[in-house]
Amino acid sequence: MGSDALTGMDIDTEELISSLTPREENDAIKSYQNTVAVACPACGEPFHDLVVCKQNPTSLNLSKQLDLCVGVDDGQAFIFTHQ
Repeated sequence: MGSDALTGMDIDTEELISSLTPREENDAIKSYQNTVAVACPACGEPFHDLVVCKQNPTSLNLSKQLDLCVGVDDGQAFIFTHQ
C-alpha cells in the first residue's frame, strides 16, 4: 500500500461520511472513524480514519506513522489513514 492521490473523487462524499462515526472537529479539520470497514476509494482497502481539511493550508500533527491515501473533492482534501 503506497500513497495514492485522487482528484475529483468519483465517490459520493456525503454518502461516504454518513457511513462513518464523527470523532473530532475544529476550525481546521473534521475527523471520522471507519467502524464498518468501508473501502478506501484510492486503494480499495478498508481505512481507519478520514480527515477532511476545512482550511487551506492545514497543518496536521501525527502521533504515529500511518499510510495515507489522499483525495480532493470540492476544494477540500480528504485524507484516508491506514494503520
